[in-house]
Amino acid sequence: MYTFFMPYIIAGLGNPGEEYKGTRHNAGRIAVGTIKHAYDFSDWKPDMKTKAQISKGEIDGEKVTLVVPDTFMNKSGSALAPLATSPKKAEKLIVIYDDLDLPIGTMRMSFNRGSGGHRGLESIIKSLKTEAFVRIRIGIAPTTPSGKTKKPSGESAVEKHILGEFKKPEQDVLKKNTKRLVEILPVLFEKGLSVAMSEFNKG
Repeated sequence: MYTFFMPYIIAGLGNPGEEYKGTRHNAGRIAVGTIKHAYDFSDWKPDMKTKAQISKGEIDGEKVTLVVPDTFMNKSGSALAPLATSPKKAEKLIVIYDDLDLPIGTMRMSFNRGSGGHRGLESIIKSLKTEAFVRIRIGIAPTTPSGKTKKPSGESAVEKHILGEFKKPEQDVLKKNTKRLVEILPVLFEKGLSVAMSEFNKG
């Protein structure tokens, strides 16, 4: 049985499989992969109990378990329920995921909020029976030349956008975003949620 590091769990949401690897809907998985590399975590290891890939390591002296579910997005909760087994443990959970309501280049950190219609978050909230965990949302909405959000309209257009691959300029923005995400984690662990949110959400 795999021994999980605690207390922090960082989960990156997305869909498994090569066909989804570089898609906008996999922004959370991509970001967690960057964290793994930046802090030299262990290799990914499949775990049957969680149906997820697990990596472990330390950030700023804190033990951390990285998780990328091998389930599809709308079943994400089943991968995290065996880890965040109590409200106290759920408070140490950080979920990173794509947000179509935020423009590309924008990220936001929050705590104890609803799902905002995101199916991955809905699954997690239902499985954990709590909303009291940290979320980091990565914006994937296209923008106009003036910088305004231009969210796709209609189910077909939304699906096409979120399941489409990041274009080269978007990849560059995502790399810049994930670098800032990597840098905020020690602040979160050392100085707490309020300080980290204040600093992170200014960008």
